[in-house]
Amino acid sequence: MDWTHYRFRSLWPLPVPSTVVYDALERVEDYPRWWPQVRSVSRLNDTTGVLTIRSALPYDLTFIARETRRDPVAGVLEVAMTGDIEGWSRWTVTATGTGTLARYEQVVDVNKPLLRRLAVPGRLFFRVNHRLMMRAGRRGLLGHLQAV
Repeated sequence: MDWTHYRFRSLWPLPVPSTVVYDALERVEDYPRWWPQVRSVSRLNDTTGVLTIRSALPYDLTFIARETRRDPVAGVLEVAMTGDIEGWSRWTVTATGTGTLARYEQVVDVNKPLLRRLAVPGRLFFRVNHRLMMRAGRRGLLGHLQAV
Protein backbone atom coordinates (compact mmCIF):
# COMPACT_ATOMS: atom_id res chain seq x y z
CA MET A 1 0.00 0.00 0.00
CA ASP A 2 1.23 3.48 -0.87
CA TRP A 3 0.58 5.46 2.31
CA THR A 4 0.94 8.79 0.47
CA HIS A 5 -1.89 8.02 -1.98
CA TYR A 6 -5.39 9.22 -1.11
CA ARG A 7 -8.89 8.90 -2.55
CA PHE A 8 -11.54 11.21 -1.17
CA ARG A 9 -15.23 11.55 -1.88
CA SER A 10 -17.66 14.03 -0.35
CA LEU A 11 -21.35 14.52 -1.02
CA TRP A 12 -22.87 17.93 -0.43
CA PRO A 13 -26.68 17.98 -0.53
CA LEU A 14 -27.72 21.61 -0.98
CA PRO A 15 -31.24 23.09 -1.08
CA VAL A 16 -30.28 25.35 -3.99
CA PRO A 17 -30.74 24.95 -7.77
CA SER A 18 -27.91 23.08 -9.48
CA THR A 19 -27.10 25.93 -11.87
CA VAL A 20 -26.50 28.26 -8.92
CA VAL A 21 -24.22 25.71 -7.23
CA TYR A 22 -22.29 25.07 -10.44
CA ASP A 23 -21.82 28.80 -11.04
CA ALA A 24 -20.39 29.23 -7.53
CA LEU A 25 -18.08 26.22 -7.78
CA GLU A 26 -16.63 27.29 -11.12
CA ARG A 27 -15.51 30.64 -9.61
CA VAL A 28 -12.50 29.20 -7.78
CA GLU A 29 -11.08 32.66 -7.10
CA ASP A 30 -14.09 33.27 -4.80
CA TYR A 31 -13.50 30.14 -2.66
CA PRO A 32 -11.55 32.02 0.06
CA ARG A 33 -14.64 34.22 0.61
CA TRP A 34 -16.79 31.30 1.73
CA TRP A 35 -14.43 28.37 2.37
CA PRO A 36 -12.20 29.23 5.35
CA GLN A 37 -9.65 26.50 4.64
CA VAL A 38 -8.96 27.79 1.13
CA ARG A 39 -6.48 30.43 2.19
CA SER A 40 -5.63 31.88 -1.21
CA VAL A 41 -6.25 31.50 -4.92
CA SER A 42 -4.05 33.30 -7.44
CA ARG A 43 -5.05 33.04 -11.07
CA LEU A 44 -2.19 32.44 -13.50
CA ASN A 45 -4.49 32.51 -16.54
CA ASP A 46 -8.07 31.56 -17.49
CA THR A 47 -7.59 27.86 -16.72
CA THR A 48 -4.80 27.70 -14.13
CA GLY A 49 -4.25 28.99 -10.62
CA VAL A 50 -2.20 28.51 -7.48
CA LEU A 51 -4.15 27.49 -4.36
CA THR A 52 -3.08 27.31 -0.75
CA ILE A 53 -5.23 25.36 1.68
CA ARG A 54 -4.98 24.71 5.40
CA SER A 55 -7.45 22.89 7.61
CA ALA A 56 -7.24 21.97 11.30
CA LEU A 57 -3.72 20.53 11.25
CA PRO A 58 -0.84 23.04 11.23
CA TYR A 59 0.40 22.70 7.66
CA ASP A 60 -0.36 24.41 4.35
CA LEU A 61 -0.67 22.66 1.02
CA THR A 62 0.12 24.73 -2.06
CA PHE A 63 -0.53 23.42 -5.54
CA ILE A 64 -1.24 24.47 -9.10
CA ALA A 65 -4.70 23.55 -10.33
CA ARG A 66 -5.17 23.38 -14.10
CA GLU A 67 -8.65 23.01 -15.51
CA THR A 68 -9.03 19.83 -17.53
CA ARG A 69 -12.79 19.81 -17.95
CA ARG A 70 -15.53 22.41 -17.63
CA ASP A 71 -18.90 21.09 -18.75
CA PRO A 72 -21.91 23.05 -17.49
CA VAL A 73 -24.37 20.75 -19.27
CA ALA A 74 -23.01 17.67 -17.48
CA GLY A 75 -22.33 19.70 -14.32
CA VAL A 76 -18.65 18.71 -14.25
CA LEU A 77 -15.63 20.73 -13.16
CA GLU A 78 -12.30 18.91 -13.12
CA VAL A 79 -8.72 19.96 -12.47
CA ALA A 80 -5.27 18.40 -12.52
CA MET A 81 -3.11 19.31 -9.52
CA THR A 82 0.68 19.54 -9.13
CA GLY A 83 2.74 20.73 -6.20
CA ASP A 84 2.40 19.61 -2.57
CA ILE A 85 -0.29 17.25 -3.85
CA GLU A 86 -0.46 15.71 -7.29
CA GLY A 87 -3.47 14.18 -8.97
CA TRP A 88 -6.95 15.36 -9.85
CA SER A 89 -10.22 16.52 -8.37
CA ARG A 90 -13.71 16.72 -9.80
CA TRP A 91 -17.00 18.36 -8.89
CA THR A 92 -20.11 16.76 -10.36
CA VAL A 93 -23.22 18.86 -9.76
CA THR A 94 -26.63 17.27 -10.32
CA ALA A 95 -30.19 18.38 -9.68
CA THR A 96 -32.08 16.34 -7.07
CA GLY A 97 -35.72 17.23 -6.59
CA THR A 98 -35.76 20.88 -5.52
CA GLY A 99 -32.06 20.95 -4.64
CA THR A 100 -28.64 19.81 -5.71
CA LEU A 101 -26.11 17.13 -4.96
CA ALA A 102 -22.52 18.31 -5.38
CA ARG A 103 -20.19 15.31 -5.47
CA TYR A 104 -16.50 15.96 -4.87
CA GLU A 105 -13.93 13.33 -5.82
CA GLN A 106 -10.20 13.62 -5.41
CA VAL A 107 -7.32 11.23 -6.09
CA VAL A 108 -3.91 12.54 -5.06
CA ASP A 109 -0.42 11.62 -4.03
CA VAL A 110 1.20 13.73 -1.35
CA ASN A 111 4.54 15.29 -2.32
CA LYS A 112 5.09 17.58 0.66
CA PRO A 113 8.14 16.13 2.48
CA LEU A 114 6.75 16.48 6.02
CA LEU A 115 3.51 14.71 5.11
CA ARG A 116 5.42 11.97 3.31
CA ARG A 117 7.53 11.37 6.45
CA LEU A 118 4.38 11.22 8.59
CA ALA A 119 2.41 9.13 6.08
CA VAL A 120 1.91 6.04 8.23
CA PRO A 121 1.31 7.53 11.71
CA GLY A 122 -0.54 10.55 10.34
CA ARG A 123 -2.84 8.91 7.79
CA LEU A 124 -5.93 8.84 10.02
CA PHE A 125 -5.37 12.47 11.06
CA PHE A 126 -4.91 13.57 7.45
CA ARG A 127 -8.19 11.89 6.47
CA VAL A 128 -10.05 13.49 9.39
CA ASN A 129 -8.48 16.83 8.49
CA HIS A 130 -9.83 16.51 4.95
CA ARG A 131 -13.28 15.57 6.24
CA LEU A 132 -13.33 18.67 8.48
CA MET A 133 -12.30 20.85 5.56
CA MET A 134 -15.05 19.47 3.36
CA ARG A 135 -17.68 19.88 6.09
CA ALA A 136 -16.68 23.52 6.53
CA GLY A 137 -16.73 24.00 2.75
CA ARG A 138 -20.30 22.77 2.45
CA ARG A 139 -21.41 24.97 5.33
CA GLY A 140 -19.58 27.97 3.84
CA LEU A 141 -21.00 27.46 0.36
CA LEU A 142 -24.52 27.11 1.71
CA GLY A 143 -24.17 30.36 3.68
CA HIS A 144 -22.67 32.10 0.65
CA LEU A 145 -25.47 30.97 -1.66
CA GLN A 146 -28.20 31.92 0.80
CA ALA A 147 -26.67 35.40 1.20
CA VAL A 148 -26.62 36.05 -2.57
